[in-house]
Amino acid sequence: MKVGVLALQGAFREHREVLDALGVDAVEVRTPEHLGGADALILPGGESTTVSRLLDTSGLRAPLAVALADGLPAFGTCAGLILLAREVLDGRPDQVPLAAVDLAARRNAYGRQVDSFEAPLAVRALSGGPFPGVFIRAPAIVSLGPHVEVLAEHDGEPVLAREGAVWVSTFHPELAGDLRLHERFLQELT
Repeated sequence: MKVGVLALQGAFREHREVLDALGVDAVEVRTPEHLGGADALILPGGESTTVSRLLDTSGLRAPLAVALADGLPAFGTCAGLILLAREVLDGRPDQVPLAAVDLAARRNAYGRQVDSFEAPLAVRALSGGPFPGVFIRAPAIVSLGPHVEVLAEHDGEPVLAREGAVWVSTFHPELAGDLRLHERFLQELT
């Protein structure tokens, strides 16, 4: 199995380290050629408007949109969720999401950097107790389509969801020191 990690900006190294710890063949995706042969793609946290522009300048937007439409499994965390959303309520006018999961997102909904926090999350289909959710300038899931399954909530709001082979989280599982969520996503690929 080969998993790509979108490596244009943000926490791609941390996701790569988690994949390495799980013994997964990981490749950093910066050009359309890097996307070829990937069995799945992780879209990390970072600054969503910057990554959106870099998708255009790198030439990755169109091939990535086609791969997602063709069923490429993906896991978007924080800014990655914003990129995969159907709609971004407070994005820049030139920020076009990939619409790979039927949800609307609001950027930085949990506040500024100083408002970052950690919270234990009860994740459906994940054994071993609560998962440590790390929320840093996290987006919020504002609305969900009828086929989106919520896998975890915080204070009654969805923070982890999936639609088919596309998973999204408002938090940063790569910073949690816990491999279980990546491992569970990868189990879906086999």
